[in-house]
Amino acid sequence: MITTPLRIILVEDEETDAVLIKRQIAKIVKTPEIKIVQDLPGFENLFTNFLPDVVISDYNLPSGTGLDIMELVKSIDEAIPLIFITGALDDDELAADTILSGASGFILKKHMNNLDEKLEPLLKQVVYNMVQHEELRERIRKNKIAVHQIYSYLDNMKADDKEQRENIRKIRNNLDKFNVEDAE
Repeated sequence: MITTPLRIILVEDEETDAVLIKRQIAKIVKTPEIKIVQDLPGFENLFTNFLPDVVISDYNLPSGTGLDIMELVKSIDEAIPLIFITGALDDDELAADTILSGASGFILKKHMNNLDEKLEPLLKQVVYNMVQHEELRERIRKNKIAVHQIYSYLDNMKADDKEQRENIRKIRNNLDKFNVEDAE
C-alpha cells in the first residue's frame, strides 16, 4: 500500500469506468485525492487549480484524445506523469507512440479486474520521483501554474486602448523571460 498521499486527476468520460478506476486506486493508495473530469475543457480548468501529482486519462474523449491532455500537461509542467487507462490502445504502434510522446505508462481497460496490480508499480514510480525532488518540484510547479494563470488572464483581457495593449505586451515579454530563466 502506498502511504504517501497522491493528488490525482482522472480524465474519464464513462462513469462506470471512473468508479471502477477510483475503487482500484483506493486499493493501492492509502489517501488518494481524486478529481474526475470527463473532457479536455473540464481538465484544463481543474488542472491549473488542483496541482495534481499524476494524471490518469482515457485515450478517447468526447472533445479530443489523451494526447491532447498530455500536450496540455507537458506545456504547463513536464514533470507531471500521465498514465493512460484505455481500451483504445490495442494497437502496438499507437501504444509505442504514446509512450514516446511522454506518457509514463498505459494499461488496457480489458485488465480492469486486476488494474491495481498493473497500476501499483506506475504509481510507486510517481511517489519515488516525488520524494526525490519534492521541494524544488513544488516551487517550480506553483510558479508554472501561476504563469499559466496569468497568461490565461491576459488572453481574456479586453485591451481597450493602446497603453493597455502595450502594458500587456510588456507583461508577456517579462513572463517569457521568466520561463526561459526557469528552464535553465
